[in-house]
Amino acid sequence: MPTKPKTPVRRSESLSRERIVEASIALLDSLGETGLTFRALSERLATGAGAIYWHIADKDDLLVAASDATIAGVLAASADARSPEAKVRAMGLALFDAIDRRPWLGSALARAPGQLPVVRIMEGLGQQVIALGVPPRARWATTNALLSFILGVGGQNAANTAFATTREIDREAFLGEMAGTWAALDAEAFPFTRSIASQLPRHDDRADFLAGLNLLLAGIQAQWPR
Repeated sequence: MPTKPKTPVRRSESLSRERIVEASIALLDSLGETGLTFRALSERLATGAGAIYWHIADKDDLLVAASDATIAGVLAASADARSPEAKVRAMGLALFDAIDRRPWLGSALARAPGQLPVVRIMEGLGQQVIALGVPPRARWATTNALLSFILGVGGQNAANTAFATTREIDREAFLGEMAGTWAALDAEAFPFTRSIASQLPRHDDRADFLAGLNLLLAGIQAQWPR
């Protein structure tokens, strides 16, 4: 009696959206956004592109999902701070560090306004804004200011790092040369820039970020003291 051929098992049944997202994050971390292709993802997961499309609509959907999984983990790791001010600082620094380690994350978030990864950050900040005593009429503007600062500065720092890395620029030498250029500017037209030129080579991006975040928090506390 002839043996009935076995029906191939659909690879999509052995996959999950979570597995695909995890593999995507690994590719993004190692190769950057340009390295995240459905072909590369298929090879990493040992499956066909069709099985991936069963769970993921397109590359934009994949980037949003990878960003959201990353942001969820970052926020969970920074949730232990006690006061609302400390929680905002912890969230801000954790996000700054995450975007610094993963430059793809900053650009992905910038292209996902209003989507879940950004909403997740906004919700976390907004809850602390309420705890800080900000009245309802000012909560949106206050939360948006914090959100824009954190993502804007974090994203710019990551872009600077990526720029330097791709061009093999030595940070110390580059900043030293820039400081020399600033110091040579016209004293009447650029008094401030000349005055800070000597600070440029030794400035710390993370410390500058925290200083800016503290200024925002101080402004919130001054306007609505608890």
